[in-house]
Amino acid sequence: MLILLPPSETKHPGGGGRPLDLDRLALPALRTQREVVVDALVALSADAEEAARVLKLSERQRPEIAVNAAMRTAPTMPAVDRYTGVLFDALDAGTLDAASRRWLGAHVLIHSAPLGPVGALDAIPSYRLAANTSLPGVAALKRHWAAAVTAAVAAASPSFVLDLRSEAYAALGPVPDGVPSRYVRVVAEGPDGTARALNHFNKHAKGALVRALAQARPRATTAAGLLRWAEEAGFVLRPGAAPGELDLVV
Repeated sequence: MLILLPPSETKHPGGGGRPLDLDRLALPALRTQREVVVDALVALSADAEEAARVLKLSERQRPEIAVNAAMRTAPTMPAVDRYTGVLFDALDAGTLDAASRRWLGAHVLIHSAPLGPVGALDAIPSYRLAANTSLPGVAALKRHWAAAVTAAVAAASPSFVLDLRSEAYAALGPVPDGVPSRYVRVVAEGPDGTARALNHFNKHAKGALVRALAQARPRATTAAGLLRWAEEAGFVLRPGAAPGELDLVV
């Protein structure tokens, strides 16, 4: 099973790892696309006013320009430790044991805007770039990434993909048609049985689900196998209203 996670806008600063090495990231076929975006971000950072405009930064957020300027030289840390926010706080990867973290490294990709999907344990620097940003000299990120990411995931030949990304990041790399997959929506069930999509609890529930999977490490290679595990683990995970979707009920 391959799990796709969205990134977070907020990130831990610093790190103790060597600078970014594009050759050591998951899905190495994406190296060219990564090089283009990183180069564009670094170049954009040379003009603070233009960078603030393009990245839609407030005055308080302007230090992020220097963060982008240092993408190639800054220290790194594992991607799953780099991101903060509701989903990653619920996942709380720093408190997992070594076996659970190895499982994350083998089964989880986090879909960043500048680097595409990276392995949970891939060493990355901090950065500031959203999925809907238009970088000077680069095609719209959806056009830049989508076909390349889809091809790279297909080449990895996963038995099953569990897609927990937001719609914005799913658009940057749709799961290949030939790969069995399910897209997860987090919902609450009203008294009349109607499912209602959630926002804050959406992220928390996804983080908690991935944490439980890393701890249990089930041999689920199909949607049916995942649903059996989820029922045993106390999660309400069921087929969604649309084909190819699952509802995670909280």
